[in-house]
Amino acid sequence: MPTIWYDSIVKKVASEAPNVRRFWLEVPGEQPFRFQAGQFVTMDLPIGDKRLQRWRSYSIANEPNDDNLLELCIVRADHGTGSKYLFDEIEPGSTIRFKGPDGAFVLPEVIDKDLVFICTGTGVAPFRSMLLDLHKSGRPHKNIHLIFGTRTEADILYRDDFESLARTMPGFRYDIALSRQPDWPGWKGHLHQIYLAEYARVRPDVAFYLCGWSNMIDDAVANLMVKLGYDRTQLHYELYG
Repeated sequence: MPTIWYDSIVKKVASEAPNVRRFWLEVPGEQPFRFQAGQFVTMDLPIGDKRLQRWRSYSIANEPNDDNLLELCIVRADHGTGSKYLFDEIEPGSTIRFKGPDGAFVLPEVIDKDLVFICTGTGVAPFRSMLLDLHKSGRPHKNIHLIFGTRTEADILYRDDFESLARTMPGFRYDIALSRQPDWPGWKGHLHQIYLAEYARVRPDVAFYLCGWSNMIDDAVANLMVKLGYDRTQLHYELYG
């Protein structure tokens, strides 16, 4: 099946944190753009001659909709030519070429286990999509625990959304660990301490979904499988970089 590329129009750009922006893309055409919560798209940016120089993949942060709108949550990387282009060159009205959706980091058709979402930084994007989709659709689910790690309170992404879901979505709760804010009243340090404490007793009825940079995921996989003893089939992850 041939790859389909879309020339989307940037409808809005907004700051979400000191080095993070939200980008809303509209996919033109009368055919609805279909995706599953948790999937990603791959942009072809004019920043090089070779595919590996040009292509950048980002998880979709909003729930599936009929408006042909995609929201992406992107951090400005220190040495990232892709994010530099997006932050410095892209504004409402710009065109961004992308393909997709792709990826198998999605929830099962029948959710028969408690879900634990573990993420750092913009790795929260696919989980926001999943949660909004579940909340909007009313699909049956078990308990869901979102564990989010970042540096300071200013870096907490989609805080209002998740606090609202914690009040209105049955079975959902939300924990934050801040690694560089000593006066934070919640969990201090890295997020690993949260699931190590909360899921120390190995249970067959829980599934862990991990998203973020490879170092965090490597540590989490080692902690869950080696230190705690969870089975490999209970872990699902999406690597960023």
